[in-house]
Amino acid sequence: MSAPPIVAESAPDTKRKKAKVSPQRQQLSFGARLRRDWPLLLMCFPAMALLAVFHYLPALGNVIAFQDYNPFAGDNPLEAFLYSEWIGFGNFEYLFKNPSFWDAVVNTLSITAFQLVFYFPIPIILAILLNSIMSPRLRSLVQSVVYLPHFFSWVLVVSLFQMMLGGAGLIAQTLRQSGMAVPDIMTNPDTFVFLITSQAVWKDAGWGMIVFLAALAAIDPSLYEASAADGAGRWRRLWHITLPGLRPVIVLLLILRLGDALNVGFEQFVLQREAVGRDAAEVLDTYVYYQGIAVQQWGVGAAAGLLKAVVGLLLIIGANKIAHRFGEQGIYSKS
Repeated sequence: MSAPPIVAESAPDTKRKKAKVSPQRQQLSFGARLRRDWPLLLMCFPAMALLAVFHYLPALGNVIAFQDYNPFAGDNPLEAFLYSEWIGFGNFEYLFKNPSFWDAVVNTLSITAFQLVFYFPIPIILAILLNSIMSPRLRSLVQSVVYLPHFFSWVLVVSLFQMMLGGAGLIAQTLRQSGMAVPDIMTNPDTFVFLITSQAVWKDAGWGMIVFLAALAAIDPSLYEASAADGAGRWRRLWHITLPGLRPVIVLLLILRLGDALNVGFEQFVLQREAVGRDAAEVLDTYVYYQGIAVQQWGVGAAAGLLKAVVGLLLIIGANKIAHRFGEQGIYSKS
């Protein structure tokens, strides 16, 4: 009996036909999108209106930086803009030749650098410590206590520090009754940077840690479970899982902080300026007030404010480019 013929199997097709792509859905018209999204736009309108009225509209006033502005040059503010003398970069030239301006710049940058090292990491540490608390009730209690001072005004914060650390404060009276020397804390210009940094830590570190707590909540818990099963200790899990998970948020906030390097605050410094002296407490914000607004040099104050904004923008762009070189997204991604 002859063997049955062998039928050769057909080789698989190496060239597969491409699946037909369905035509793209026609984009909705502006009117259709408006009818669809009007509730979202309505919810965003109050925030957009506040942003326009209190940020973008006042930005038009930067023209004062190039004028010898006189608010009495016309019958209304618009005429004052039109009739004030145009002096070009004269206000900026005045700033660059004024030693007080450079003293304020040095103080501002020194305080920013000090707080960047000794204040910026504290919210990260607080978030990691708070996240390690297992009891949800205890965690909520600690979190509420820590970020409550954020809602205090600087007047109250400075007053509390004065009652505790001032010459007639609780600590000074206790040391005086014990026969010990009372340190000069609230009026010592040499330690003023330590004082304002401790005030900022007490007031805002708890509020800043909320962002890092949200970032910690986004880390996959299975990563910790797998690393613990592999024998990784607490420090190795912190170094290889927690910190890499926080790194994008840390880079983002660090870039924003660098962009805000010339803005260290106003109320905190103006409240303590007389106690420690102008040489220690004069920053750019107080310089704008005392050398611009208080003496009605509106153009000088506007020039200093505009210079702060331009330098801050350049710092943000530069820091973001550096973040891109290290593989981070930063505040915006590469085009």
